[in-house]
Amino acid sequence: MFHEIGKDSTGHYSTLNAIVVPRPIGWISTLSEEGVPNLAPYSFFNAVAYNPPQVMFAATSSHSSGGLKDAVLDAQTTGEFVVNLATWDLRERMNASSVPAPRDVDEFEYAGLTKADSRLVRCPRVAESPVHLECRYTRSVEMLTNDPDDPNTVVFGEVIGVHIDERVLTDGRIDFLKLRPVGRLGYLDFVEVGSHFSMPRPTWGEGS
Repeated sequence: MFHEIGKDSTGHYSTLNAIVVPRPIGWISTLSEEGVPNLAPYSFFNAVAYNPPQVMFAATSSHSSGGLKDAVLDAQTTGEFVVNLATWDLRERMNASSVPAPRDVDEFEYAGLTKADSRLVRCPRVAESPVHLECRYTRSVEMLTNDPDDPNTVVFGEVIGVHIDERVLTDGRIDFLKLRPVGRLGYLDFVEVGSHFSMPRPTWGEGS
């Protein structure tokens, strides 16, 4: 099978999502300028730098009522957002928060989630999530799009605070099997981290 993008109409969107896997989920919470909390999962999400630590999430369409998605608009206008970790136990409520709700809807309430105060930003955190990254918005990048009404926008932020529930730690380190994070696959599929393995990073030295 081969797709030449732009000539095929055989669903390269879903094929791409099935190839670039697993994708971590950035469960982004924001607070609008009007004070409305917003919560939504983004599977185009990742860490992008260590020093200072930085993350990104990308919105690939517009809001159901037009204009930028709430998380993008809120981050740009208030300068803040929080990344909440999506876990196996929270999978249904994470998915519920992806509903294309009107701008005045609080997805925390819609999905039955509890708000927790952040330390350094005004955005609420998902209290039920074991890990949160408080972020200061740094910039957005507008990517190529085939439809100006459906922008592809990448949002970058600097991580300025990290919350970790002690229950997911073993000997001071995050225990992935306790954490049970979920990631995005293609189509309507997700994956749970249920196993892991370690490999030492190679070094360049004698005998190389």
